[in-house]
This record gives sequence, C-alpha cells and structure tokens, in this order.
Amino acid sequence: MDETEFWELVDAAREAAEGDPEEQADVLVDRLLRLDPDLVLDFARHFEARYNRAYTWDLWGAAWVLLDGASDDAFDFFRCWLIGQGREVYEGAVHDPDSLADLLGDFDEEIDGDGEELGYAADEAYEQLTGTVAPDLGIPPARAEPEGTPLDFENARVLAERYPRLWERFKE
Repeated sequence: MDETEFWELVDAAREAAEGDPEEQADVLVDRLLRLDPDLVLDFARHFEARYNRAYTWDLWGAAWVLLDGASDDAFDFFRCWLIGQGREVYEGAVHDPDSLADLLGDFDEEIDGDGEELGYAADEAYEQLTGTVAPDLGIPPARAEPEGTPLDFENARVLAERYPRLWERFKE
C-alpha cells in the first residue's frame, strides 16, 4: 500500500461516516477487513509514521487551544483524529499548526479532536483477519519528548501569540 492508497482509505471512511470519528473508525475497520493482512499492516505503518511525526510541541499547543486543554492522552487521541481528517488537513497542521483555523470547518469539541478509535482500527482489523495480534511494525518508536520547543500551555498570552488565527477563531 502506498501513501496515496492510505489517504484514500482514510478519506473514504471519513466521508462514509460523515465526519464522526467513532463511526469513521468502524467504517475503516470494515474496509480494512476486505484487504490482505499484509496490506493492513502497511496501513498500520503509514498511520503510525504519521502519528509519530505529529508528536510536536507546536501541534500539542494547537490541540490545547482547540480542546480547551489537552492531557497526554488527549493529545494522543488528537493526533489520531488529525490523521483522520485527511492528507490536506494533516500536512497543513504538521507544517503550520495555526493553519488549522483555516483548514477546519465546523469544530465541535464534544465530537471532534478525539480519534482514539482510529488509532486501533488497523490492529482490530488485523486481529479479526488472522486471529493474532499484529506483529511489531518496524517503525522507530516515538521520541520520549515532543519535537520542538515546549510551550507554556497555561499562559493564554503565549498561546494567543503563537496561534493567532486559532485563538481568534476558537477562543475569542
């Protein structure tokens, strides 16, 4: 599975689920079940690589603004949700987290921003297909600390300066 096929699966599942992240995960599992187990592992590798790439202080700060706070777990689930938004939103956010203000349509913090189930979709599909737990993907583990310079998430001024568009759209 190449990168384009990965994103096509993500996009098709999001569209079928009409943007609901939990439903998107269910649709994604159903679609992965139609594939060979090796392709499911390829999907998992693509997902994990993007998940690790999004482990940055800058994205965590954007998640903090969007979600009105984001614990370690909440940021993990946010990164899964971000992947679920598709290539354009994901890449835009990785390159410029403040661009989420322009890239996101409606944002309901009760539904959006939490894609925990998306993070398990490939594992669930693989297990259903093979009856075994997915093997190690061979992806280097995530760094111990997010990439970049830590931000003071508790300081509204710092967040407003770092994410002016997000702050204006979601905090004011």
